[in-house]
Amino acid sequence: MYVRHALVLASAVVALTACAGSTSPDPAATTTAAAAAASPSATAPAAALTITDPWVKTTKKGMTAAFGTLVNNTDAPVTITSGTSPLSPTIELHEVVENGGKMVMRPKEGGFVVPARGTHQLQPGGDHIMLMGVTEEVKPGARIPFTLQVQGGEPLEFTAIGKDFAGGEEDYQPGHK
Repeated sequence: MYVRHALVLASAVVALTACAGSTSPDPAATTTAAAAAASPSATAPAAALTITDPWVKTTKKGMTAAFGTLVNNTDAPVTITSGTSPLSPTIELHEVVENGGKMVMRPKEGGFVVPARGTHQLQPGGDHIMLMGVTEEVKPGARIPFTLQVQGGEPLEFTAIGKDFAGGEEDYQPGHK
């Protein structure tokens, strides 16, 4: 029984090594290629744009914002032009800038540009996805679906998690400073 398992394992290693190609004299490269061939996710192409750690600030009503880190897996810049979510009839891409000595939120002209092979932070006090007129309370742990439109590319769909956040006392409600 042990011999049969050893032969099966040896055959698999030989087959994977052969698949890795014989052009690389580096044994580490062969091991990496064999490991990649054995991993189902390694054979799937990387998505052009992804987001890590997406979350939405909890709120009872009114407005809120979504955050995370946009990741561009391509060799060219990617521009996010708009977004949608069933949580809000109106979504805008916002930035926080200084205006007359005060920090103010405003729509981001041209959208969010994620550099080639780079990232773009969406964070409190900076760029963020603004949701206005939310249709339901966002509680901690809520799962909120989003779609971001990419200029000339496939949309990015993701789910953000509701999270309590006091942070820098950002208030996404109208009339508050």
